[in-house]
Amino acid sequence: MPISILIGRKRTPSAHIGYGLYLYFSGLSLRRASQILSSYFIKRNHVSIWNWIQKHKPKMLSSKKKKVEGFVVDETLIKIGSELAWLWVAIEPANKEILSVSTSKERNMFVAERFLSDLLEEHGEHPVSTDGGTWYPQACGFLRVEHHLHSSYEKSIIERTMQCIKDRTECFDDYFPCKRKKCKLKHVINWLNLFSDFHNKELKLK
Repeated sequence: MPISILIGRKRTPSAHIGYGLYLYFSGLSLRRASQILSSYFIKRNHVSIWNWIQKHKPKMLSSKKKKVEGFVVDETLIKIGSELAWLWVAIEPANKEILSVSTSKERNMFVAERFLSDLLEEHGEHPVSTDGGTWYPQACGFLRVEHHLHSSYEKSIIERTMQCIKDRTECFDDYFPCKRKKCKLKHVINWLNLFSDFHNKELKLK
């Protein structure tokens, strides 16, 4: 039996994992990111980077570590394999950081209320800005939180954030579409949380 099988593959250094994820979230495909990583640091294929995305689940920053002035919230359809799902996103209007992401198979007041409730629990009670979806005023009324429609500025920043996420999600799905029946989208949430963490850190560098 080959020695390599007995001892197994060496664990990938965390610095190399971080650089591989950095390459991918900078806009490269999984295959291109693995090619660069293999050329300069350590040989790993695109499946390895995919696995790193699934294993690394950074927690969103605690509300105690940053000031939150309000919530700008929106939802959009994304494609996961052959199915469509709703992506819910909340950002902070001043620093534009992503505060929360979630997915659902349906879009209604109950889903909106659950998303906003988790947001309030994590970051405290603040005004909620949304588009004209009827499910938002109903959910905010139930939660007794202030609600208003997007200003032109709020509309602009949330649309840019949503488009950025959708662009990267489409690339993600092109390589690893979900083929599970009745999938609970856990792998997509892992990816979205990692993307959000990367996105927020990039904002701080600007």
